[in-house]
Amino acid sequence: MTRSSEPISSAQLAAMPLHAITEVYGQAGLAQRLTHELRRLPPGARDTVADAAEWAQRLHADQRRTREPYANHVLRVALRILCHYRVTDPDVLIAALLHDVVEDQPWAAAGVTNHGPPPRAAALAVITAKYGARVARLVAAVTNPDRPAAGTAGGTDWQALNLQYVEHLATALDAEPWARVLKLSDFTDNGVGIIHTVGPKVRRSARKYNGFLPVLRDLLDRTDTPLKAEVKAHINGQLDLAERRFAAILDA
Repeated sequence: MTRSSEPISSAQLAAMPLHAITEVYGQAGLAQRLTHELRRLPPGARDTVADAAEWAQRLHADQRRTREPYANHVLRVALRILCHYRVTDPDVLIAALLHDVVEDQPWAAAGVTNHGPPPRAAALAVITAKYGARVARLVAAVTNPDRPAAGTAGGTDWQALNLQYVEHLATALDAEPWARVLKLSDFTDNGVGIIHTVGPKVRRSARKYNGFLPVLRDLLDRTDTPLKAEVKAHINGQLDLAERRFAAILDA
């Protein structure tokens, strides 16, 4: 993936779609866009969110998605909430930046050697100490449960895994309206963004994500989901777009 090294103004970045920034300017462009957008927060909150963004990028530094550094994903999830969902709550933005830390980088977050069972409780304790109990609670709510044991043949039962995750979404997010906001942005980045992904996992991901849509639509439409009506309409449009992209992939 080619990245431009030419300087760009923050105003130009603010006019670009998030995946366009990713394609042209990469992680540095997304980080610059976040710095620009954080100006709408009070100085103290701005500094705390910026600190979380730097920490998240360090924790995910050695992790990649198929075509990009993993940190791009968490930056986009936070930017979508700030720019498109119009949420300026610093706890929610911090949780968005850290939403995959306990699941993917608990050893790094807890400061322990990467071996043995994932130290999820220790990672959440560090998040609590750094950013507060509410942030840790939101991160915990969107953290995937441990995978079920492999079948007798030693393979992964993807159908059982997907069913477990759908049940997790329905229960974990039921009592956490703000965690729904995190998951909706996360899903949008993965689901709508699937068109930017290549490789053998694309069809499996499309099938998996397609099964999540009914639960996410229900959670979005609940009266206590803390988003304005026009934002909910925007997100429903994004879910429709994701569904069309899943269908195109699965029908191919």
